[in-house]
Amino acid sequence: MNTKKRIYIGLLAASLMIILLIAILVYYLMSNKDIILSQVLLISLTVMAAILFTILLFGIISIVIIIIRARTIPSLETLGQRVNELLFPLALFTGRLFGISREKILQSYIAVNNHLVGLKELRLQGDQILILAPHCLQDAECPHKITMDIRNCKGCGKCDIASLKKLAEDNHAVLRVATGGTLARKVVIDTRPRGVIAIACERDLSLGIHDMGSIPVLGVLNCRPNGPCFNTGVNLEEVENALLSITKEDGKDA
Repeated sequence: MNTKKRIYIGLLAASLMIILLIAILVYYLMSNKDIILSQVLLISLTVMAAILFTILLFGIISIVIIIIRARTIPSLETLGQRVNELLFPLALFTGRLFGISREKILQSYIAVNNHLVGLKELRLQGDQILILAPHCLQDAECPHKITMDIRNCKGCGKCDIASLKKLAEDNHAVLRVATGGTLARKVVIDTRPRGVIAIACERDLSLGIHDMGSIPVLGVLNCRPNGPCFNTGVNLEEVENALLSITKEDGKDA
């Protein structure tokens, strides 16, 4: 497990410890009040807290086991995914307490997600895969509206859209450009893919991955030589590697 993945896994564990400390504090305050609450209520809350802690602990352990064994384990995958979704906001908060930048935390989260998706060994047909790109990849001075129809791209070469379009066509994948999270979700609903390769910044990628739920998403960070959301780029080799990693071997000729 490399350093980038360790950051997020460590924050999940730290978040779990915060929950445990809060539970212990609540138990202490309740059991030492001048007016003792009902013993039944106290015991019930303690049991519920213990069950929650155990589930969260096993969820984190499931993620670690899958990463270490380098293969997905169906019986552990669902639990790990649910716990990851639940603890994600708390992991961000915990990271800030430790002085870790939000960008670094999100990069680690995306790396963990990509690793887990890669271990699923998906073998999808090209047309089952959606490549979702942000509109900021398009040259800012381009007059052609590609969010409505990617075929409006004239292939002038001033941005990476034309190369993405060719890559998608060569692999029979679906390419769409979205202007934001709302449109991106609509695109996913409309196209109903079985796998998504999303290109975006750390914030949008992590939120998108978190929102997709059961749909596997591979995140590819965009390049921002001109700052965020303006004439960005993407490493096409990373997109192609992500595409090949979830494409059925004989899918290219399908």
